[in-house]
Amino acid sequence: WYWNRYPGVRCDIESYIYMPLLEEVGTVPTEKYAGGPEIFEHARAIGRHYHLYSRALLGTTVTAVAWNEERSRWTVTTNRGDVLHARFMTVGTGPLSRAKLPGIKGIETFRGKQFHSSRWDYEVTGGDWNGNLDKLADKRVALVGTGASSIQILPHLAASALHVYLFQRTPATVNARNNRATDPEWFRSLEPGWQQKRMDNFVEVLAGLPVEADLVDDAATEMGRRLSAALHGSDGVPDFALLQTIDFQKMEELRNRVSEIVEDPITAKALQPWFDYFCKRPLFSDDYYPAFNRDNVTLVDTDGRGVDHITERGLVVDGTEYEVDLIVYGTGFDAGAYTYEAGGYELTGRGGVSLAEHWRSGMRSLHGMMTSRFPNLFLLGGIEQAATSINNPHVVSRQATHVATLIARYLREDVTAAEVTPEAEQRWADELARVHIDNSGYESECTPSYYNNEGNRDDPRPTVTGGQYGRGPIGYISVIQDWLVNDVDRDITVTRG
Repeated sequence: WYWNRYPGVRCDIESYIYMPLLEEVGTVPTEKYAGGPEIFEHARAIGRHYHLYSRALLGTTVTAVAWNEERSRWTVTTNRGDVLHARFMTVGTGPLSRAKLPGIKGIETFRGKQFHSSRWDYEVTGGDWNGNLDKLADKRVALVGTGASSIQILPHLAASALHVYLFQRTPATVNARNNRATDPEWFRSLEPGWQQKRMDNFVEVLAGLPVEADLVDDAATEMGRRLSAALHGSDGVPDFALLQTIDFQKMEELRNRVSEIVEDPITAKALQPWFDYFCKRPLFSDDYYPAFNRDNVTLVDTDGRGVDHITERGLVVDGTEYEVDLIVYGTGFDAGAYTYEAGGYELTGRGGVSLAEHWRSGMRSLHGMMTSRFPNLFLLGGIEQAATSINNPHVVSRQATHVATLIARYLREDVTAAEVTPEAEQRWADELARVHIDNSGYESECTPSYYNNEGNRDDPRPTVTGGQYGRGPIGYISVIQDWLVNDVDRDITVTRG
C-alpha cells in the first residue's frame, strides 16, 4: 500500500476484515471498501502503535542471509553495509510484492513514457489518488491488462485522457461493488473480539459452512452462500455437477450485466467472461463497464494472445499499430515466486546449501513455514504448502501468532537452534497429498492467469490454486493450533545454550 497509489486504488475485501488490528490500533474505516491512502495510513498507524519506526530499518534492502553454524545465528547483510546477527528470522516478503512486466517484444524500444501501475508517476499524469489527471488532457494512453488494478484505473484515465486504449488478453469477471460509508453508530456497537469473529465468519461462508449469519454479506460471500449445498452434499461429497450449474448461472448473470451496461454490442460481447467464475480473481467495480460508453475509450481485444509487440510509437495487435504517448502496465505481480525469492536475495542454511538448492526437486516444509537444514527460520505469507484466503491478512495473522508463540517458547527455554525434522516434513507432505483437491480438470478449461501459472500446470512452482492445504484456511488454522499443543516436541529438534 506504499507502492500501490494509482488513481482509484482500494481494497475489494471489506475494510473491516481486510485491515488488520483495527481494534488494537483504534482505526475506524470510513467505507466498507477503503481507499488506498486510508489503508496506507492505517499501516503507518500500526507502525506507530507498536513502536516499529524506532525498531525497523526502512528503505533498506537485504542482500544475503546465511546461517552461521558456530554462532547459531543468522547473518543478514544489506545494501547499506549492515551486518546483522539474529537468533530467529522470519521472512514475510509475500506473494504479491514483485511487480511483473509483460514479456512483450520491443517493450524497451518505446520512446514515450511507460510505467507499471504499482509505480504510478503522478509527475507524468498529474492529479492524485482521486483522479483529475490533468496532464493527460492531450495524451493518448494505453492501459495493458484487465486485472484488479486496471479495472480501478480505467475510469480515471477515461475521465482525463484524450484517448484511452485498453488492451485485453482475456476479459475480467466484474461484480458490482456497492460501496458505502461506515455507519459510526454500528461501528461503536461492535463488541470486543468482533474483528476476528468477522474474519472467521467470512472464510466459513466462502467454504459453504453453515453459519448463523453472513456478517460481511457482499458479492464475495453471496457466491459462497450459493455454493453451500453443492459443496456439502448429503453424503459429504461435493456435487460437482451442481457446482458447475451454479457457476454457469453466476457467469450468465455477470455476462448479462455487461450487456445491460455497455452500449456497443461488439464491445459488450468482447468484455463478457466466457470461463468459470473461479478461473480468475473475481473483481468488483461500479465504474469499469460504464467507462466503455465514452467516445474516448477503445477496447482492443487480443483474443487471448496479448499485445503482439511494441514499437517506438505504440503497441501492435493484428498488424494495427496504436500510437500512444503513455503506456501503463496493469500486469500484476509475480504471484508464483517463493516467499524468499520475492526478496531478491540468496538464503543459505546449514552446510552452505541455499534454499533454492534445497528445494530443487520440490519444496519440503512443515506447514509451509519451516524447513529442515534452516534452523530458526520461519516463512510467512506464502501460498505454498500452507493455505490462503481471498482475505490474505486472515491466514497471515494466524501464522504470525503461531510463529510468535514458538519464538517466545524457545527464548524462555534458551533454545539456540530449532529445526524441523525430515520425518516431520514427510508427514506434512503425506497430509498434503491425502487432502489434496485435484483442480486440474477445472483449470484446464480456464484462461491462463496467475491462478494457474499462466496455464502451465506441470510447472513445479506453486500456484494460487495448487500446492495448498486442501481443507482450506479453516482446516489449516486448526491443524497448526493442534500441532502446537500435541506435536511440536516430536517434530522439532532443539539445541539449548
